[in-house]
Formats: sequence, structure tokens, C-alpha cells
Amino acid sequence: MTLQIERAALVEIAEATINRGSQSFAMASKLFGREARERAWLLYAWCRTCDDMVDGQTLGHGMETAYDAPARLESLRAQTDVALTGDGVVDPAFAGLRHVASECRIPSRLIHDHIAGFAADAAGWRPKTEDDLLSYCYFVAGAVGCMMALVMGVEPDDEDTLDRACDLGIAFQLSNIARDIREDAENGRCYIPATWLDQAGLEEADLVADHAASQLAAVAARLVTMADRHERSARIGAARLPFRCRWAILSAAGIYGDIGHEVVRRGDRAWRERVAVPGMRKAGFAVRALGASLMPTPRTVSREGLWTRPR
Repeated sequence: MTLQIERAALVEIAEATINRGSQSFAMASKLFGREARERAWLLYAWCRTCDDMVDGQTLGHGMETAYDAPARLESLRAQTDVALTGDGVVDPAFAGLRHVASECRIPSRLIHDHIAGFAADAAGWRPKTEDDLLSYCYFVAGAVGCMMALVMGVEPDDEDTLDRACDLGIAFQLSNIARDIREDAENGRCYIPATWLDQAGLEEADLVADHAASQLAAVAARLVTMADRHERSARIGAARLPFRCRWAILSAAGIYGDIGHEVVRRGDRAWRERVAVPGMRKAGFAVRALGASLMPTPRTVSREGLWTRPR
């Protein structure tokens, strides 16, 4: 009984975290059944806490240069390791990870892969090539997509469905990068491959310059085109999920896809204010996702040509 009460308290804390940290994910998660919803919240709370620790921010806001980033990263790793061994007291977000990792048989490799993404940020990493960019997107988001698939009941050996769950995480991250090009640059981050910058005639310093807005718009459109390709693959995997999970994931795909498409629609005005999806549009995507979830399983889309996660 003590364990159940403890878990219930952790779920309550995790729900508050997702409600404050991501309105889009919070809305989509409510479409899950209770078991998957609680597990998704617990996983999100750990991911959010890790991100905040490394970036010196609160619930994804107020990012600043964290001069003690290596120490923060070491604390993150240590608490995660304690949580996974099940031996020792840790903060609520890490205690929640302990539950969801055990309940859903999440391989520790996926958890440590996600931490590797935070390590890249802490080290001031920059992508040189498109492959570098996609590899980073795997660590910070694709690995989470794989973990979420396990939360929703995908078997750990169903590699194709896990690949497609990874594709969705990558699609989300590419849309985020397109939306946040200027904000990231202002905080000393750059996720645009050096080869892309060269092709656009840009230097990293140009990412905060008004005169480069048209070139940035072209770069953002390229990111969103890549995101769309990964999302199309992901929808095949989503069709294999239980109905309520399918509905939630297709809703999230629509909402996050709209973020990227809105960046493209705004063109060189995309970074004058942060792109967000209004509540009514989110509701519209949920309704469309419901209809899509009731349709027959779509024809399989090949993953040929898409980047594939490490095994």
C-alpha cells in the first residue's frame, strides 16, 4: 500500500509538471487511457527535469548559459543511475522514472541515450552535417519516442514500430529547431548543420541578425520538410497502437506539425514572436485525429532514405 500511495503522489506531481511545461503534450496525453497517461506523465517529468537541470531553466523557460553544466550533468546521471538501480532516495522526477522504467521494461540504453543529448548541449556541441543533426535529434527526442512507444505497449523487440516512434520524436525536434532558431542562437546554441549554413551563405552569428531572415526562412523550410518525411513514417507506427494511444499520438503529430508549418507560413517574420498553436486549433487536430484513428490501417510507407536509430 505504501508503494501505491507513493506512486500516486508522484503521478500527481508529474501531472502538474506537464500541465505547466507543455500544454500541447498535456492536452494530447489526456486522450490516453489512465495507465498509459500516468506512465507518460512520469516519463515526461523526468525528461523535463533533466532538460531544466542542464539548461538552468524552469519548466522549459528562462534558458540561460549554465556555467556549471558539467556538474549539473553529473548530478543528472547520478540520480538517474540511483533511480534505475532501485536503491536509494531520489527527487520525485527520478523516482517516477524508476516506476515507469520497471513497469514498461524500458532498456537503460534508451535512458542513457537521452542523457547523451543533454551531454552534447552541455559541451556546446555543433552539428557539422545533416547526419549529425539527425543523430542529435535521436538523442534528445527520438529516444523519448521509443520510450513512449514502450509506455503504450509496443514490444521491445518490435524494431520497425520503434523506428517509427523514433521518427516521430525526430519530427517533433526538427519542428522545435525551426521555431527556435533565433532563441537558441541568442543562448549560444546552434542546431543548423555547418554544411547548411555554408550553402545558405550564413555564419552562425547571422542567426540573430535581421538581415538574414530570408535565408533563415529557407533553412527553416528545409527542417520542416525533413520533419514531414519523418512524420509520415511515424503515422504507420501510430496505426499499430491501441485506439486511445493512436488518437493521442496522431493529435500530437498534428499539433507539432502545425508548429513547423506555421514557421514556414510566416517566412522571414517567423521569429518576431514565438510560434504557438492556439487552443481551438489544438482541439481541431484532436477531432481530425479521432477520425483518422477510426480509419483502416493505412498502407505501409517505406522508411527507405530515412535516418535510422542505433541498435
